[in-house]
Amino acid sequence: MSANKSLLILPGDGIGPEVMREARRVIEWFERRRGLSFAIEEGLVGGAAIDAHGVPILPETIARAKEVDAVLFGAVGGPKWDGLGFDRRPEIAILSLRRELGLFANLRPAIVMDALVDASTLKPEVVRGLDIMIVRESTGGIYFGEPRGIETLPDGTKRGINTEVYTTPEIERVARVAFELARKRQGRVCSVEKANVMESGLLWRETVTALQQREFPDVALTHMYADNCAMQLVRNPRQFDVIVTTNLFGDLLSDLASMLTGSLGMLPSATLGAVGPGGRRHALYEPIHGSAPDIAGKGIANPMAMILSFAMLLRHSFGLEEEARLVERACGNVLGSGLRTADIMQPGLARVSTQVMGEAVVRELDKLGA
Repeated sequence: MSANKSLLILPGDGIGPEVMREARRVIEWFERRRGLSFAIEEGLVGGAAIDAHGVPILPETIARAKEVDAVLFGAVGGPKWDGLGFDRRPEIAILSLRRELGLFANLRPAIVMDALVDASTLKPEVVRGLDIMIVRESTGGIYFGEPRGIETLPDGTKRGINTEVYTTPEIERVARVAFELARKRQGRVCSVEKANVMESGLLWRETVTALQQREFPDVALTHMYADNCAMQLVRNPRQFDVIVTTNLFGDLLSDLASMLTGSLGMLPSATLGAVGPGGRRHALYEPIHGSAPDIAGKGIANPMAMILSFAMLLRHSFGLEEEARLVERACGNVLGSGLRTADIMQPGLARVSTQVMGEAVVRELDKLGA
């Protein structure tokens, strides 16, 4: 347990620094109580980097991200920087990290903890026991495809262009991650696209099917159009185990799935690169809730997604399954005790601040780790 594990922490903007402070408490607990040694560096990204350096992320930060074992990322963006050109917006920081580190597989779990069954806008009988993993391709598709841009037409009007592009290797590598995850879960993958109206979707379906038949015959594979998947997530979400889909559809469907759990503030994510020599892979972990500038600085943000992102880091970057489950159990127990931040508040329960919620998780770790 004493091996040095290197982390680059990038709090970012808005509520990013607030929730990251609570994740740091959990990291410090593992250093203090479990003998885990983390070599931690901190850097600026997003609007914070723009204010300090004029760019959303420095080349030195990207270079360091390539050297460490894992990156823990907060959130970026806010109205302060809305007037900047597209290539200077804070969000370029996360897109650059995904591209430069080859982070192609975004893992977004949607789990309904027992204590939060009533926090969902869906009926309890629909979401109770929900445990879905959405695997979103994150370095291709319409967000990165070429050609792209805005052009002026001869009549003076303008046209915006974005291109949905996928190659066989890009589809295979993210589908392989989904199949491997399914083997450790319920053994089911649903591949989501729009093969009925998009050639890229047809290639996606054909490629995933061929991969399953060739390498994963033990995993059950189904296919679903993205619009139907959105409907089914609300109608009967427990029919899903692992969903694998494109960059755009994964963006939309994972946010939809987040509300099944009660709040964006509860959902972590991991974005993984290819496995390299010695089994090492680049990886970045972040909550999916964004910078939430409307509540930044008020001390009311939910730190659970950030803390649970660290749990995913323990699991996927360091293979520390027991430690990851310990964090997840601590979070569940705190919620079970009736503590709530504003986003998941329910009548009769105790509303607490970001800091108090983080402190409660650490106290619960003390109890569980005794």
